[in-house]
Amino acid sequence: MKKNKELNTLSNIKNLSFLSLFTSTGTILCCALPALLVTVGAGAALSSLISTFPQIVWVSKYKEYIFIAAFILIILAGYLQWQARKLPCPADKLLAAQCMKARKLSLVIYFVSVVILIIGFTFAFVLPYLLK
Repeated sequence: MKKNKELNTLSNIKNLSFLSLFTSTGTILCCALPALLVTVGAGAALSSLISTFPQIVWVSKYKEYIFIAAFILIILAGYLQWQARKLPCPADKLLAAQCMKARKLSLVIYFVSVVILIIGFTFAFVLPYLLK
């Protein structure tokens, strides 16, 4: 029973890591991508992108809320990663290998999410403030 609980905890951490990756990727789409396109002089590409996907404007309008949600999810995922680092894996070799693989994948996804969030935050809030 305890083994199943540990595997479910690792599965929940992995799922939360994917969710934090999804939200941090949303920060890239709403804020970093348009800023990057304008910076490299691709304003026409940006207008084409906005005409194809007008939802980007709506998402950009609520970027503060998106960043807050992404930040909360990443903090929560980091906390769960920290808690799961000492959980024992099952004694069965196959399950132990799956457990270790899930831990490594979850950690990689977490750090990718953090990097994406930092990039999005830089383009959305730091660079516009510095370039004023």
